[in-house]
Amino acid sequence: MARVLDQALRGRRILITGAARGIGAALAVRLTQRGARVGLIGLEPELLAQVAARCGDAPWRECNVAHREQVDAAVAEVVEELGGLDIVIANAGVAAQLPLIGGDARIFERTIAVNVLGSYYTLRAAGPHISHEDGYALAVSSAAAAVRLPLMGAYSASKSAVEALGDTLRIELQRSGAKVGVAYFAELDTDMTARGFGTEAAAKMTGGGSFSGTTSLESAIDRIERGIAARSRRIVAPWWVAWVLPIRMLAQRLIELRAQRGLAEALEIARAEHADLTTPQPD
Repeated sequence: MARVLDQALRGRRILITGAARGIGAALAVRLTQRGARVGLIGLEPELLAQVAARCGDAPWRECNVAHREQVDAAVAEVVEELGGLDIVIANAGVAAQLPLIGGDARIFERTIAVNVLGSYYTLRAAGPHISHEDGYALAVSSAAAAVRLPLMGAYSASKSAVEALGDTLRIELQRSGAKVGVAYFAELDTDMTARGFGTEAAAKMTGGGSFSGTTSLESAIDRIERGIAARSRRIVAPWWVAWVLPIRMLAQRLIELRAQRGLAEALEIARAEHADLTTPQPD
């Protein structure tokens, strides 16, 4: 399998957003090890520089994906340094708990700006460059697009929109020969998951754990790189997410019943807790 992946990914020019930490950083390093050439976009310049150094001094740009002009400029510059583009991975995202009634509306607005507009701006800017027979775009959605949890309404809404963007782009790029995938991840062992579920309100609902259990980042990267190499329509991690997607309506009903335990108190805690976004955003 390793040899097949090396052959499929060697020389591929790949742009990754949200590359300073978590999935983006780990994926950039893995793809570089496979012989790909990566370009990195993210918010945290010191971390980006460190990841770029691990990726053979890969080109990188500090960029707030919620701003279209910044995305247009960053994508154009990185693509020029790479000498073209084969794959774009719209991975940048944030999350924070938010009770829809009584919560901070700015959390909702920032989540939509980064996750939805950021994905759209990235795919819009990179789309012309990957519109060829070997091209591939991956829109990173979430299992939360299929099964929605309490306190995660902003995140679920944003990732449902990302799923829709990926599905739409797949149709629009079909004649070019490019393919489009949508990634659905449950709770992975990343800073984002730790921060998102590391609140008093979340602990009240989950008993101090998580809803589905945390999956190792390394095993998720294994699945992601295989999906990218195959230009897959759908990439999931962990494996069981693939079984949830087709029965999302039934799964949602089960979540609604399970989530009632401790929910009233969790909502009250969340309204006073004011949890920050998993990645601090510039004003």
